[in-house]
Amino acid sequence: MDIMTLIPQFGGLIWTIAAFILALSVIVAIHEYGHYIVGRWSGIHADVFSIGFGPVLFARTDKRGTRWQIAALPFGGYVKFAGDADAASGKDDAAMAEVQNDPVRLRATMHGAPLWARTATVAAGPIFNFVLSIIVFAAVLLTSGIARDPLTVGEMRALPVEAVGLQSGDEILGINGVDIPSTEDRDAYRAFIEALPFEPVLTYDVLRDGRTVTVDGPYMLPPLVNSLTPQSAAIRAGMAQGDVIIAINGIPIYAFDELKNAVEGGNGATLDLTVWRAGETLEVSLTPKRVDEPQDDGGFATQWRIGIAGGLAFEPATERPGVIEAISGGVSQTWRIINGSLSGLGHMISGAISTCNLSGPIGIAQTSGAMASQGAESFIWFIAVLSTAVGLLNLFPVPALDGGHLVFYAYEAVTGKPPSDKALRVLMTFGLATVLTLMLFALGNDIFCP
Repeated sequence: MDIMTLIPQFGGLIWTIAAFILALSVIVAIHEYGHYIVGRWSGIHADVFSIGFGPVLFARTDKRGTRWQIAALPFGGYVKFAGDADAASGKDDAAMAEVQNDPVRLRATMHGAPLWARTATVAAGPIFNFVLSIIVFAAVLLTSGIARDPLTVGEMRALPVEAVGLQSGDEILGINGVDIPSTEDRDAYRAFIEALPFEPVLTYDVLRDGRTVTVDGPYMLPPLVNSLTPQSAAIRAGMAQGDVIIAINGIPIYAFDELKNAVEGGNGATLDLTVWRAGETLEVSLTPKRVDEPQDDGGFATQWRIGIAGGLAFEPATERPGVIEAISGGVSQTWRIINGSLSGLGHMISGAISTCNLSGPIGIAQTSGAMASQGAESFIWFIAVLSTAVGLLNLFPVPALDGGHLVFYAYEAVTGKPPSDKALRVLMTFGLATVLTLMLFALGNDIFCP
């Protein structure tokens, strides 16, 4: 890895780090607040709520006796409950011995609380991460809306096409004499797009002011850069949102599928792109990257990609969904991330896909900066995605993580007694070593994977 690739377009390395710290701090704060507030509701006292580790930069103690603090190393956080020896909720034997004969003080400790209270407190961290994701996804749907059906022109995008008769408010009835299907019928809609001829100008039948009008317009799905994938060939080549690829290796193209076919069929060969950017033309060379992509059947397929997502020739007019529909969309999106993450992990363990799909802190920092460079909505969306990933990771049954504690509680529920202190110490040490090993492995991916 070239260290200079850490510098995204929107700023310097310092902004990449700032975006990473901001994203991580929000996610950690929500996670730890979940532990704190449910612990408080369950009668467990929190001694310390900390964002970050190491030397304390700011601290305040509230009326309940909880010390709220911000520490110098912003790479995580913790809640230290009464009776905890450390941030991983190991037992403080001396503190527990001190309250052993005081039922009220013993009940307020993490280790003296009933099993249901400890379970709820530990589970609350990941659950709050999932709730954050659902709220963000739903809020984005409510604010940005969903495309109106029938498909209607909202605002035309800037394109290198002169013959544009489409106007805002036009309802698309058909193209080149073929009726357009409902956008909700995804298979039919996709087949309709794929059947369009690769021509610079198409004939649109539109409903305008109550009358059917035939006008010329650009190819419906042009080779337009609607969004960029972090750590992709396109970002490294300096491409930007709004760019339009007008030729590949000197051959003109008019459709996004022409670009897609050239990338997938090139077997990784470097492509020379002619790019239109706000009236200017520039030449860009980039080499596609092998990417393992999740499929609808739960498997993965390896494809060549340059990291560009396309879009319609116009911004579609939108309508605001109902609150229930937006929340349902948020839940579905969160579940897709969880399902995709578990499937990807399983495929990596089985060797079906490369372990390079696992990113470490450098990769996440690069992604944070790249998403921030694409605007506030993209960055907030990324925070929601990362929040789901953090919540899921913490549920893995590894001692020292929340999932490991929940396994200990399940053991206690079945046997009627917790694991011995000696066994817990050994397992916690093993868990910490496992977590550190995984972090080093992911960091190695950031450095050595292409």
